[in-house]
Amino acid sequence: MRAIDIPEISQLSTPEKILLVEDLWDSIASDDSHIPVPESHKAELDRRLERHINSPGELLSLEELQVRIETRK
Repeated sequence: MRAIDIPEISQLSTPEKILLVEDLWDSIASDDSHIPVPESHKAELDRRLERHINSPGELLSLEELQVRIETRK
């Protein structure tokens, strides 16, 4: 299903559309059914955890991260 399949959606204002999306997301998040995590995501998380375990000192502090972000602007 797409938004164009529900004509009423196109008549909503942008703030109303945002509220609708929030309500949809809340209904998904409260659903107890299991949504499978792709193996590629699990592998990436495992890779990142292993990297952290092997080299915990190579991570950036919050301050270092903020400086990097600010210098890219």
